[in-house]
Amino acid sequence: MTAYAALRAQLDTLTTEAFRPELADIDRLPTLEIVRVMNAEDATVATAVAGQLEAIAAAVDAIAARMGRGGRLIYAGAGTAGRLGVLDASECPPTFNTDPALVVGLIAGGPSAMVKAVEGAEDSPELAAADLTALGLGPDDTVVGISASGRTPYAIGAVEFARTRGALTVGLSCNAGSALAAAAEHGIEVVVGPELLTGSTRLKAGTAQKLVLNLISTVTMIRLGKTYGNLMVDVRASNEKLRARSRRIVALATGADDAEIEAALTATGGEVKDAILVILGGVDGPTAAALLTAANGHLRAALAEAR
Repeated sequence: MTAYAALRAQLDTLTTEAFRPELADIDRLPTLEIVRVMNAEDATVATAVAGQLEAIAAAVDAIAARMGRGGRLIYAGAGTAGRLGVLDASECPPTFNTDPALVVGLIAGGPSAMVKAVEGAEDSPELAAADLTALGLGPDDTVVGISASGRTPYAIGAVEFARTRGALTVGLSCNAGSALAAAAEHGIEVVVGPELLTGSTRLKAGTAQKLVLNLISTVTMIRLGKTYGNLMVDVRASNEKLRARSRRIVALATGADDAEIEAALTATGGEVKDAILVILGGVDGPTAAALLTAANGHLRAALAEAR
């Protein structure tokens, strides 16, 4: 059997690559009907993710434990999967005021692969190992391999290499019994079924991966004390919209008036979490900072000490 024939036979076994004969004439349908069909397909994704919530929660607890010791969260994928990992990582600094090096997205072929395919990059587990080596991967880090098929060599290679370094590993795929999930300590397999367009895994599979990555990063940050209730108290006020949001968050958390909020933000250099502690804990800016440091950034614990 030729390499091409072997690959074709492998793809034929994947749910994400399955052909749907009932949609063979979709291009003949009115536009509104195509939109309705696709929307109905998308509506099934959340249910598929719900079937993996226990696995996701277990992974999050393990990730938060490592990150609590100073570890990093590293996503690794190729193509759409890699882009989704980079997207999720890039949203963490403005949302949770994290160092850009804390949550990292690796895409096979490097940054240029975000907008243009890099031939052969996804087929190289060695490239994944090299990318992780360049990051100085250590035992407190977590590597999340992302692949819709669950067979992408770059994602599997990232997970396998990470295990040799003692890092925590998670495998996120959209096929059951995937090689990626088998290679990882925590396997998350969100089976969304065949795509509207055969093999176009940027559709339901991409949506599922985005939802799971949202869960992983958001809930991990909640566990790390990056929120107070459902407020983003570690938000980085890097533009006017976020500065306005910072003031609103302090107002929602404290009920204070504008003057008190401005005074607290000024006293804390614009740090939302510190400003809330100044108002609710009745402390000054430096004391708020010290209390938060002692509480590892957990505002509720710092408030308990202030009171």
